[in-house]
Amino acid sequence: PIQLPPIKVPEIEPSVIIPPIQLPPINPIIDPSDLPAPPLSLPEIDYAVIALVAGQETYGFAIVALGEAIWSFSQAPSLSHAKVLVPAIIAGILLVGVSGPMVTNAADPASIRLGLEIATGCSVFLGASYVARLVSPFSPSAKEIAFLGLLVSIAGFFSFSQNLFVDGFVSLPTVNLPTVN
Repeated sequence: PIQLPPIKVPEIEPSVIIPPIQLPPINPIIDPSDLPAPPLSLPEIDYAVIALVAGQETYGFAIVALGEAIWSFSQAPSLSHAKVLVPAIIAGILLVGVSGPMVTNAADPASIRLGLEIATGCSVFLGASYVARLVSPFSPSAKEIAFLGLLVSIAGFFSFSQNLFVDGFVSLPTVNLPTVN
């Protein structure tokens, strides 16, 4: 093996590489709560985005509800089991035929609001039908799918009602609290 002589690295003072910087002193007495807060302002509402999102949610909810009902019916097709199709068909007609066109009308905020209210009502209606299927003593199809439908209905309810509140279509009453000086 070949041995190389050791390399000598000259020692360099750190201040030669990085010059020292004089920083101003930090005042530790400043409390962030003492700083002025920016004034609150209402956010700009973009009805085109709201219409797009609410339309996707509405039509998606209708497709999922109808898909669940068709799947449940296909597991045990019979005339007596066809009753699982009725709530989904009613909700599908309301969501696709009434609520969907209303929530996708970005030019009319009142139409979006009414469409979201109808969709919220449909989610409650479907949720009640899923609860009825879950508590019935006998079901030809698995109750797990009805439970999944209930979860989707709960998610739909919170999604539609959240859009009503967040987008400013519905507001809760406010209480003026006294200020503390």
